[in-house]
Amino acid sequence: MSRIADLEFFVDLLKHGSLAALARELGVTPPAVSARLAQLEKRLGVRLLNRTTRRISVTHEGELYLATGARLLGELEDLEQLVSNSRAVPKGRLRVNASFGFGRQHIAPAIAAFARRYPQVEVQLELTDRSLNLADRAFDVGIRFGELPDSRLVARRVVGNRRLLCAAPSYLAEHGVPATPRELQSHQCIVLRQNDSAFGTWHFTKGSRQETVKVRGTLTSNDGEAGVLWALDGFGIMMRSMWDIHAHVARGQLVPVLEDWELPSADVYAVYLERATVPAKVTAFIDFLVEWFGREAAWVAPVSAQLRGK
Repeated sequence: MSRIADLEFFVDLLKHGSLAALARELGVTPPAVSARLAQLEKRLGVRLLNRTTRRISVTHEGELYLATGARLLGELEDLEQLVSNSRAVPKGRLRVNASFGFGRQHIAPAIAAFARRYPQVEVQLELTDRSLNLADRAFDVGIRFGELPDSRLVARRVVGNRRLLCAAPSYLAEHGVPATPRELQSHQCIVLRQNDSAFGTWHFTKGSRQETVKVRGTLTSNDGEAGVLWALDGFGIMMRSMWDIHAHVARGQLVPVLEDWELPSADVYAVYLERATVPAKVTAFIDFLVEWFGREAAWVAPVSAQLRGK
């Protein structure tokens, strides 16, 4: 049992990134964590970490211990769930990664409702400006949009979502409405620098036709909320997901353009690493997201239906 506890301690230490951070999490002093690490290294007869007052780095032996140890802990958890049939009682720590905008507006409220239903699950939500590697950061679930490049991930669609080109009526009245994607090159476009996609490159599809357009404008940002504010103020045409702008579209504050062209897929998925036995907490959380968004996702209605409801 002490060896399992040592593995859990070391994995937690690397997850938190420093002795001080783990000490805060455990409610102990940094010297106590340092002493625990020293005891582990003494038992193994190797140095696992190179450490200074500000940072730690993993030695070759530490990388081996971490990689194999994390896998063994995962297999042990799978075994315990298989034997105890703990699927029926979701419990334990659940680490979730999502983007800032969608995470704040929709995942955080969903987690609050999930926590009321499953009080034995301790949820840790980490919001970031780009998707993090689930395995490297020990996340159980990630929230992703559109195509998934990582084949190691299992994905379940939790809610539909589509991207839309739109602009304020004042902008379109002054500059005109583009009739083709190419005409966007003569317009002011609000460009968002997000994920790893090519900056300012928009892709369009209509049947068998495909067009790629390089757009530009005087205002760019890495934050979608800022972009929406600029679009509402009439600074240009922007591409944004319906989850973020559906209310503005329904009120006529933003007007869709080039609706007969399709933009890249943006459906919302919950993803997790493939494993022999999916933990009950993961299954319960994803099932809950599907149920919750089925009630709460006001943007799923077609744009035309939202405009009729004004």
